[in-house]
Amino acid sequence: MAGHGANPLSHVQDSPHLEIPWFSNWPEMQVTWHLPQVLGIQITKFMVMEVVAALLVVAIMVPMARMVARRPVTKGRFGNAFEAMLLFIRDEVARPSIGGHGADEYLPFLWTVFFFVLFCNLLGMIPGLASATGNINVTFALAMMTLAMVILAGVKQAGFVGYWVGLVPHLDVPPWLKPFLWVLMFFIEIAGLLIRHVVLAVRLFANMFAGHMVLAVILGFILMAWHVGAFYLVMPASVLGVIALSLLELFVAFLQAYIFTFLSALFIGTSVHPH
Repeated sequence: MAGHGANPLSHVQDSPHLEIPWFSNWPEMQVTWHLPQVLGIQITKFMVMEVVAALLVVAIMVPMARMVARRPVTKGRFGNAFEAMLLFIRDEVARPSIGGHGADEYLPFLWTVFFFVLFCNLLGMIPGLASATGNINVTFALAMMTLAMVILAGVKQAGFVGYWVGLVPHLDVPPWLKPFLWVLMFFIEIAGLLIRHVVLAVRLFANMFAGHMVLAVILGFILMAWHVGAFYLVMPASVLGVIALSLLELFVAFLQAYIFTFLSALFIGTSVHPH
């Protein structure tokens, strides 16, 4: 048993155990489950959250695909809600960013990324769970998968050599200067390609981490007020502030999943249609 309450900051901190709220055992507020090692690798809380998010994607998307295949019109609020999100990603993100119906072949990747990031974000709002996207290692891995898809899309469109050569725009310079500038521009373009995806990882990580950080600070005001005798003065404002910010964080969870997916589609589009 652990003898402390839930800390919002723990939702973006990795650890080798899960702390599950257990309200029937006051004042011991949570049960700690220590995670095992598998083949010498320590299983962590974020690993579990990523598996849970992936299972949620499969559990929702597979029945959704079967339902759409059986009948053209989706029925039910649940099905309509997810179909609306799927169509939004297709019609407002993928096709405008990548171009026409050729974008449809990249939809499975974009749909998977959107819902995986969304579920990772939302899991952090549940007591005892965590936002794996609040860890830079997780968002970096997601960004590298996007980078791999960008390169594969470019190679498929222009060929292996054509893609890498096509990174450098046309240089209208004297012939004797062109080789030097071409090599320089090539390495600049490679660096730019990597930097764009590193920023993609940092953007998602920073937004998710900052949200939980703010919640932890506001709740910390209650503890500070307890020590200075102003508990009943500060506590209502802090609790209301946390509720308001939690609603904002719910919006941010969807927004960041959308932004990550939109930028991924945009990077794929620039790879398929360079310069």
